[in-house]
Amino acid sequence: MAEFVVFIFIIIFVSSVTACDRCVHRSKAAFFYNDSPLSSGACGYGSLALNLNRGFLAAGVSKLYNDGAGCGACFQIRCKDNYLCSKAGTKVILTDLNTNNKNDFVLSNRAFKAMANPGKDLDVEKLGITDVEYKRIPCDYIGQNLAIRVDESSHNPGYLAIKILYQGGQTEIVAIDVAQVGSPNWTFMSRNHGIVWDTSKAPNGPLQFRFVVTSGYDGKNIWAKNVLPADWKPGVIYDTKVQITDIAQEACSPCDDTQWK
Repeated sequence: MAEFVVFIFIIIFVSSVTACDRCVHRSKAAFFYNDSPLSSGACGYGSLALNLNRGFLAAGVSKLYNDGAGCGACFQIRCKDNYLCSKAGTKVILTDLNTNNKNDFVLSNRAFKAMANPGKDLDVEKLGITDVEYKRIPCDYIGQNLAIRVDESSHNPGYLAIKILYQGGQTEIVAIDVAQVGSPNWTFMSRNHGIVWDTSKAPNGPLQFRFVVTSGYDGKNIWAKNVLPADWKPGVIYDTKVQITDIAQEACSPCDDTQWK
């Protein structure tokens, strides 16, 4: 019965986090004048953020941050000034929470200027804040698997905290379980914050992981069969040997999902 309740909860949660992902939204965007805030973002990437997506990063408002489930999501953003800005805009990864509800995004300086037409980047930068339209897009880490970084707060055995890196597709991870390799006894992990998941009951031995992600209109299990060695160490990044390519479907009224013109 408990498993059934959890399953129902996940389906409801999946429906809530995937609503209207493909729609074009309109808001404003500002930018960080330097990179220091990017290494202390609410998602928990730390200094790893500076190496993601060539530094094309963003802080999003609470509806995009979504209690941390939106961390790692990819967005295409373009400004509305056709003279200064290109139709391609900029593509960013969400790595932080923006607490200023006057604009949906605060971009890295590099990402903000990348919205410009050739030769107009400094003019775009002078805007400081500008009207934009944006939509979520799939993340594509070519040649890169989903990875797990064991957080420095972990200690083996016992407490395990992990950071999820290079999450592809257009989904959210809504649950993670961990078990000893070859064991059917799974331990539920909790989202500590952002991309950080933890458990104080980490099994001994080499570890496997099971991710529940939004996929289609339901959830989907992705099984990473042998990820952490028995002697796993804090601060090390481990390859899961799997990648997420799913695109979650809409749970809202239809919107324009044709080519963005």
